[in-house]
Amino acid sequence: MERLHTLIDSPYGPLTLVATDGVLSGLYMTDQRHRPPQETFGDPDPAPFGETISQLAAYFAGELTEFDLPLRLDGTPFQRTVWHELRRIPYGETRTYGELAEALGRPGASRAVGLANGKNPIGVIVPCHRVVGADGSLTGYGGGLDRKQRLLAFEGGAAKAQDALF
Repeated sequence: MERLHTLIDSPYGPLTLVATDGVLSGLYMTDQRHRPPQETFGDPDPAPFGETISQLAAYFAGELTEFDLPLRLDGTPFQRTVWHELRRIPYGETRTYGELAEALGRPGASRAVGLANGKNPIGVIVPCHRVVGADGSLTGYGGGLDRKQRLLAFEGGAAKAQDALF
């Protein structure tokens, strides 16, 4: 198993991209909760990240609303199910932990959904920032509530601007 990583700039601070056997397996912000130790990221090498960097640049420019990248999401079966459901939340929209639990057919599992959400290894691309509390409040985010608020405001503003064009 070969792991490589690179560091890129973003409007939300530096992002560490990690690939396992050439497939994106991590996107981590600085000071992110549940961020693996740096030494597990492998050698620095930007080679496997060209398309990821291109799509992230388009996203941050407000030109891309849905990522199309192969991902390697390593986690428990339940975590992978939650992360798959996160990718179904449309750009510019939010869901509550309870709504995600309902969508998974596990209506009493909102806390477990929240825990899985917090362990998402590929932030932004797997949009865990689009999940809010039952009352719409911004609850925990591994990258920090300030970043979550800024990402949601960015997506909401970009979605409204896009709608105004049509």
